Amino acid sequence: MSGRLGCRLLLVFFVLLATTEIINAACVDTPQLAHSTVSIMRHFDDAERGENRELIGIRGTGWFLSPTTIVTAEHVVAGMKLSAEDWKLLEIVDGDDSQFIAARIKGLAGEHAEKLAVIELQRGVAAARSVAIRREPLVPEEQIMTLAYPAGRPHLVTGRFVRLGDDGKLAGMALLEVYEGDNRFVIDHGASGAPVVDCAGRVAAVVSNVFTQSLTWADRTIRISTGWGMPNVVSVPVQTLDNFSPAD
Repeated sequence: MSGRLGCRLLLVFFVLLATTEIINAACVDTPQLAHSTVSIMRHFDDAERGENRELIGIRGTGWFLSPTTIVTAEHVVAGMKLSAEDWKLLEIVDGDDSQFIAARIKGLAGEHAEKLAVIELQRGVAAARSVAIRREPLVPEEQIMTLAYPAGRPHLVTGRFVRLGDDGKLAGMALLEVYEGDNRFVIDHGASGAPVVDCAGRVAAVVSNVFTQSLTWADRTIRISTGWGMPNVVSVPVQTLDNFSPAD
């Protein structure tokens, strides 16, 4: 299994990625999820970049728990160097709209290897639309969707819930299979924080990681996903928010 989904290119991406086709007919339309999911980015100053001058920031994805709170994966806020004490500017992008709002960590939730992070905004987002949370666990073979932001544009990608992880770092994690056509990396570098939604439009989990191996061939590194019918995406069950405890 790979490390975190963010990769350091011209900037480090923790974004939702997808192509432009849907593997199956989505049972929830994109307009139903409008203004619920946003791209978030923390721009670094010179001191934070250090010797890595090409690292201009961390981009991630989050979804609104309320107009002043956004949920994402724990390692996204860690990469952004957010804290519970200091307010730091985040760029929040919703479709064609972009705004800068100061933010800090309100708290972490969960007991899995990856937790969920709740980001507190210094002021509310007027257009924010909260999404209902699914209280019951997903059922094997149940269809799910994740709202993606390829090239900065929202797009819905479908998949299925396979099973819960039962060992080590995967224990209790929701394992998914998501692909478009032959592309099993449609959820890939930068997808951390994407909401996993059921057919009733309720958030059931949050994307955390992908399964992948690397093969070196003729001076090229080739990434290999899991086999067909196997899970290729790791996500955190959203029910972990039931135990959410705000930071002091």
